[in-house]
Amino acid sequence: MKVVLSIKPEFAYKIFDGTKKFEFRKAIFKNESIKTVIVYASSPIQQVIGEFEIEKIINYDIDTLWALTQAYSGISEAFFYQYFADREDGYAIQIKKTRKYKYPKCLRADFNLFPP
Repeated sequence: MKVVLSIKPEFAYKIFDGTKKFEFRKAIFKNESIKTVIVYASSPIQQVIGEFEIEKIINYDIDTLWALTQAYSGISEAFFYQYFADREDGYAIQIKKTRKYKYPKCLRADFNLFPP
């Protein structure tokens, strides 16, 4: 099963160049059968640029989460703590295998979904 996640373009592209191996979320999907994430690069790109398989999802307090993921976070420590400013814990989706599309796809035309 797949899920679509909207990710800022600067971070979405880092997933596919290998410098970002964790995608951070304040909340996570409840369906445990989801194994693949479809990456929707948000504004100004507004297209689906690829997908990745999920290695695992980790959930820890913010300090532990940063300590475990910082080497391949693809973001600065300041951005990380700003993003999780109002949270005691957070989630990191560990990226297993990526597949960048040769040509970006339209969420509506190619997937019959509406942009978030």
